[in-house]
Amino acid sequence: MAEPSWNDKIIAEFRANEGRVGGQFAGAPLLLLHSQGAKSGLERVSPMMYRAVGDTFAVFASKAGAPSNPAWFHNLVATPEASVEVGTETVMVRARVADGEERRRIWEAQKAEYSGFEAYEQRTTREIPVVILERR
Repeated sequence: MAEPSWNDKIIAEFRANEGRVGGQFAGAPLLLLHSQGAKSGLERVSPMMYRAVGDTFAVFASKAGAPSNPAWFHNLVATPEASVEVGTETVMVRARVADGEERRRIWEAQKAEYSGFEAYEQRTTREIPVVILERR
């Protein structure tokens, strides 16, 4: 049997502790995004930090400042209907990419609270997408 991946370990810890994890994510708002693979059609689960924006969740396609967007971003663009695990709750969501002033406001607030996101922005030439997950 293969060694669990970094994401697999985070997912297991998240589920075992009612949505809380330690390490670099200790105390940070974390969710598990369930999206459909754009090519495979298979369910993909991705742990990620989020920012509550009213009744929605904002997530950030930073990929730690890599030159390309993460796979989950492409999956949501292809199939915006998804779900998230937040704490012990599962919420059905629909994704949309924020732009203009909405994106700027959310992104600046995230960078101000979590400096790692500013470092990610400095590592890449692409604009890091902000994705809004609206309850459906």
